[in-house]
Amino acid sequence: MTMSRTVLLLTFLLPALSYGQKEVRITGPEQIRTEKEPLRNKAALAGLQASGLPEEQATLVRSNSVMDLWPVGLKNDSARAVNLPYIKNYVAFKLFGFVDDTSAMQVVMVPAKENIHMPEDLRPTADLFLVVPEGALRIVTPAKTRPEISRGPKWKDRGKAKILLPDDLYATYDLGNDSSGMEALRRAGMSQAEMNAVVFRSHERNWPEGIDSFDERYPRLEQFKKYKAYLGAKWDDKVLLIIPSEKNRKMPTLMRPFVDIYFVYRSTAVNVKTKR
Repeated sequence: MTMSRTVLLLTFLLPALSYGQKEVRITGPEQIRTEKEPLRNKAALAGLQASGLPEEQATLVRSNSVMDLWPVGLKNDSARAVNLPYIKNYVAFKLFGFVDDTSAMQVVMVPAKENIHMPEDLRPTADLFLVVPEGALRIVTPAKTRPEISRGPKWKDRGKAKILLPDDLYATYDLGNDSSGMEALRRAGMSQAEMNAVVFRSHERNWPEGIDSFDERYPRLEQFKKYKAYLGAKWDDKVLLIIPSEKNRKMPTLMRPFVDIYFVYRSTAVNVKTKR
C-alpha cells in the first residue's frame, strides 16, 4: 500500500474548480513532466501564485502534483509507454500556465470523479495535477448534450440497512449479467445511467484499496458492520446495498469510498429498516 492511495482518498478535492476551466485532452502523453515534484521550481511556483487560487487550494495543487501519487499506470517509463494510447482518454482541465526557460507549460487537473471510466491502473483516487507542455494539449469543444457520469441512485429516501454478516458478500458479482437483478434495479426506480454506475461500482475492483481484494478485505471484515448503508434493491435471495460516500467519511481511510459504492449481499446477512 502506498501513500498515494491512503492519504489521498479524500473526497473530490476541488469540486467546483474544474468546471470553470477549459477542458483538454493530453495529445502528447509522452511529454508529461516526470520530475518527482514538478511544481517545486521557481517558474511553476510563480505561475501558481499568479493563478489567484486560494491558499488552501494552492496547497492541494502542490501536494497532488507529486509523482508518488500517480496511478501505477503512470508511475514509470515502461508503464507509461504501454499506456500512451489510454492516457489520451483522461478528462483534464487547464488550471494555469507558466514559462519554463523558453517552453510554455500548463498545469492540468485530472479530476477523480470525471475519470472513473479509465482502466484500473490509470484511474486516479484523488484529483491529480500534471505538468504538460502547451503544445501537447488539445482544447475539447464540449458536445451540445454531453452525458455526465452518474453519481448513482439517490439513497436518502431509501430504508437504512445494517450489515450483520460481513462475510456473506458477493465481492465479484456480475450484476450486469443477472437479468433478475437488473430488473430489480429498474423496479427500484433507477435510470439506465444509475444502473450502469451500480454495475460498475458493485465489483471489488472498483472499491477502495483496503477492500478491493479478499486478502485486503478479510482482516477488515468486522468493520463492514460500521458502514452506513441503504437498501438499493431486493431480488431472489440477494440485496443491493448503497454505501454513500457522504455518510461514510469517518470510516478508516482504506475503506472510505470517494464515490458511492454498492455491495451485493445475501439477504439473510442484512437487516433492513423499512422507511415509513
